[in-house]
Amino acid sequence: MAGYTPTTPADRDRMLETIGVDSIDELFAQIPEEVRFDRELDLEDGLSEPEVHERLAAMAAANRSTEQAPSFLGAGMYDHYVPAIVDAITQRSEFLTPYTPYQPEVSQGGLQVMFEFQTAMSELTGLPVSNAGLYEGPSAAASAAYLAMAATGRTGLVASRGVHPHSRETLATHAGGFGAGLTEVGLVDGLTDPGELEAAIDEQTAVVFLQNPNFLGSVEDIAALGELASARGALLAVAVDPMTLGVLKPPGECGADIAFGEGQPLGNRLDFGGPSFGFFCAREENIRRMPGRIAGETTDLDGRRGFVLTLQTREQHIRREKATSNICTAQALNALAALVHLSWLGREGFVEMGALLARRTAFARERLSSIEGLEPLHEAPVVREFAMRSAGTPVASLLACPSGTGPSLPVYPLGRDYPEFADSFLVAITEQRSRDDIEWLAAMLEGASA
Repeated sequence: MAGYTPTTPADRDRMLETIGVDSIDELFAQIPEEVRFDRELDLEDGLSEPEVHERLAAMAAANRSTEQAPSFLGAGMYDHYVPAIVDAITQRSEFLTPYTPYQPEVSQGGLQVMFEFQTAMSELTGLPVSNAGLYEGPSAAASAAYLAMAATGRTGLVASRGVHPHSRETLATHAGGFGAGLTEVGLVDGLTDPGELEAAIDEQTAVVFLQNPNFLGSVEDIAALGELASARGALLAVAVDPMTLGVLKPPGECGADIAFGEGQPLGNRLDFGGPSFGFFCAREENIRRMPGRIAGETTDLDGRRGFVLTLQTREQHIRREKATSNICTAQALNALAALVHLSWLGREGFVEMGALLARRTAFARERLSSIEGLEPLHEAPVVREFAMRSAGTPVASLLACPSGTGPSLPVYPLGRDYPEFADSFLVAITEQRSRDDIEWLAAMLEGASA
């Protein structure tokens, strides 16, 4: 700040006179000396537009996109094909430019998008009520905790260690603000330990968090685990990968009270980590405790179909003491991309996609298991992601670029989030990963472990 100077002394004097102070130092007098910037900014001279373009192009060239090399990275974000129709619709100005509809009924198209999205997510999750979207998966987990505590009057949170690490970290952060306690339940053979889960649930447990498939890719028995929660009067919140719901039973049919998750796999690219959107579905008795907003369908005075903004739970819209959320945007554009993608796939296509993922994942798991020194971390059933253990070569060495000059192999080292699995890594499959891609990964791992 102290290093800032206007263009000319005259400019400076006019600025100070307008503000009503005599000097730059007086302007910043309330800022302690020890935190002031006491020198000029160390910036090089400006560049012309062509020079800037050349510089940025060189920086971008250091990156490798999934269009240039196959990627088996997953862990919550996946390289799915995004059809051209998604861009064609989402880039239309009427969808691309609007923000929060403060006079919502004027924006019938925007409300219809919300309504159709809610309908699709309710059908996918098997729960009757969906909101219009949230920021991303972890914030949806925090909203599920808040809903459950309000519904039960309890403050205990129990989460399987199979829930995404980012969601568990978010729950831990919010638990401090909520005055709640968070208990983690371990995994056995890649699945939530039912004995430990039962022991962790008590009369103060508001909600049990599970994930299906879990972070290790394992398909959990949600119905059986959920019975342990309901027996103690706790709600069941299940994080789900939407792309697996074409082949897995939806959480609503397994006893879940809340289903939530990361929506990126539906119509949204990786884009260096965002933006994406979260989805949130629940049973109807909890509709007034849900975060975000809900669009509804009605008829106007002439009997024509119309849409209304039925519920808004943000404190800006209702009395603060009744607010259940501070979500100020529904990530509507990203949710629209998901809706277009689902419509493009259709009901049969969505099921075929799930079956394709399961078949290719089974092949990849079997192929990598045939490599000496590699073995599955667990034998639980998987759909689109699985974990492998390196029995001999350290994971860091196994995944390092063979030439030592490029990026490491595109899989996810589990040791980043699970110290107990420091010898293991995750492999994710999408419809973009062909048999040749899988064979390429196998060959790379064979060479590294030899």
